[in-house]
Amino acid sequence: MGGIMTEFVLVLSTTQVGDADWIARSLVEERLAACVNISQVKSHFIWEGKLSEEQEAMMIIKTESRLVDRLKSRIKELHSYQLPEIIVVPIVGGDEVYLHWIRESID
Repeated sequence: MGGIMTEFVLVLSTTQVGDADWIARSLVEERLAACVNISQVKSHFIWEGKLSEEQEAMMIIKTESRLVDRLKSRIKELHSYQLPEIIVVPIVGGDEVYLHWIRESID
């Protein structure tokens, strides 16, 4: 792998468990993401001044940094939360064949 590759990113976003599949499918069908992994998580957070505890789905979205703005906009359009979690994490390395597959799978 020669140098740091920040053209690829993971985007993390939690959602209601029942919404994750169709949001993930939409992002992949629209070629904004190469792959979306969905995992069940239990979240603890402060919302509107009180402690909340929710079962949620965590979407781990693989894409390129050039698509992040479009991806964020689309997540906000599809998401049911007033303030959806959208966190972008750079991928600084990985298997070159897999990273090539990400590039070939998106817009």
